[in-house]
Amino acid sequence: MGDLNILKLCVGADSVEDLTDWHRAHAHVWTPGTTEHITRMWPKRSEELLDGGSLYWVIKGSIQARQRILGLAERRGSDGIARCALVLEAAVIRTEPAARRPFQGWRYLTAAESPRDLPKTRAQDDALPAALAQALAEIGLH
Repeated sequence: MGDLNILKLCVGADSVEDLTDWHRAHAHVWTPGTTEHITRMWPKRSEELLDGGSLYWVIKGSIQARQRILGLAERRGSDGIARCALVLEAAVIRTEPAARRPFQGWRYLTAAESPRDLPKTRAQDDALPAALAQALAEIGLH
């Protein structure tokens, strides 16, 4: 795993399954084995991100999953504006839940701040309710 990652809210998803269902429904648009997430701003620290970084997804108030960043590509919308596509490995890896407050856009996330991956035997665990995860994080137990 890289030393620098991106943190992003997964808008419209209530679970990791919602995210993976959305990926499956749009898979025909991307190169096989990848997914893409379009963002307005191009990361200034792209070299660090491309050195093993991941996109960590915040779902319902906590980080719950990540996808490895494979590349960055320019995409132009129907409005002609250039945007950045985060080209991601299709595999979604569940992480230990980590509470996060809402924010706009995306943020850098260092490896030290990133939650650990769940062991494969816990990959289907339900996430803690957001309020509980937040309370545990605030007292340093999560």
